[in-house]
Amino acid sequence: MSSTNRVTRIRTLLEAAFSPAELDVQDDSHLHAGHAGARDGKGHYSVRIVSTAFQDKRPLDRHRMVFEALGDMMITDIHALKVMAQTPELETTEIAAREAKL
Repeated sequence: MSSTNRVTRIRTLLEAAFSPAELDVQDDSHLHAGHAGARDGKGHYSVRIVSTAFQDKRPLDRHRMVFEALGDMMITDIHALKVMAQTPELETTEIAAREAKL
């Protein structure tokens, strides 16, 4: 599967599982050229997702939810996945904190 198709598939699976308010999926594979996972044809990705589905969940549980939603892709297509999974309330709080520092 091509990198573009993988990003699209990741996006589709996460949208179906979480109906996110925000979702950003990036292919970071170019940053890991020559790495074992890259040589095996799997990719490195970053996901930032904001969804009410993460309400009252610990960060580790949110990551597990994302991994579960991606299913077999975690075995067949993804070597590494950086996840930032937040609720809309947490996202708003973090934005306000960043703006206060400016």
